[in-house]
Amino acid sequence: MNTLVMTSLCKTYMNGVKALDNISLTLTNGMFGLLGPNGAGKSTLMKTIVGLQSPDAGTISFNGTDIVQEPRYIKHQLGFLPQDFGVYPKISALDLLTHIATLKGLQPSRERTEHIHALLEKTNLLEHRKRDVHTFSGGMRQRFGIAQALLGSPKIVIVDEPTAGLDPEERNRFNNVLSEISEDIIVILSTHLVEDVNNLCTNMAIINKGRVLAHGKPADFLASLAGSLWRKAIPKAEKVRYEAEYKVISSHLQSGNLIIHILSERPPGHGFEPIPPMLEDVYFSQLM
Repeated sequence: MNTLVMTSLCKTYMNGVKALDNISLTLTNGMFGLLGPNGAGKSTLMKTIVGLQSPDAGTISFNGTDIVQEPRYIKHQLGFLPQDFGVYPKISALDLLTHIATLKGLQPSRERTEHIHALLEKTNLLEHRKRDVHTFSGGMRQRFGIAQALLGSPKIVIVDEPTAGLDPEERNRFNNVLSEISEDIIVILSTHLVEDVNNLCTNMAIINKGRVLAHGKPADFLASLAGSLWRKAIPKAEKVRYEAEYKVISSHLQSGNLIIHILSERPPGHGFEPIPPMLEDVYFSQLM
């Protein structure tokens, strides 16, 4: 069992932005969702874990080793797919994976060749191995990114906003790959897409402005809102009045009507109907 422990992490940039504000989390094998809006501190936390920057305060240990003091330790056990994964032009998927494997210190051998082919098969790219990677679709390129992240059989894989811009089919295919690899290692999924966390993650944290707002299992969050979520269609002009009178956590247009969701432990009446909570409701309720 792999264990990543973050304790009281703080990071303030030179412009005064407090990107990490006393973050403490413990992660073990499986898919962990790090959910938050753009600018919440997700990317800063990922960069700190992988050793691209140091925290101003706090500690990070992986399997008992302090990786702030010994960043090379995590780098030997890490796979990382950043938000923007660039590729060299005019080089095939097979040749590029071989090149990256060399950079990671994997020596030429039959085992290395078999490892690369197995990763291409796992990511459904084996039949495209001789195609230039820069010609891949967005989804294929992201799956290639997972293949390179898995070179060397890492114990922790971090993916930063991996499905942004992908169509639904490619997103499902990519998520299936993530789900498969998370059985024996830690996979951290950093995203602002609630649906990805809901579909994939057994544990999650919601962060905003560098702070952990909530941490736990999605099912427990949903249970905590059961019986206290209500919905009503209202005229758009009355939104401000309802926000003043009720705890409105979200609103969206549906068939030209404004649908609001509110939190109330007691039936609010006045045309509101009870609804089962979704993870999106949990997310918006924590950001209030």
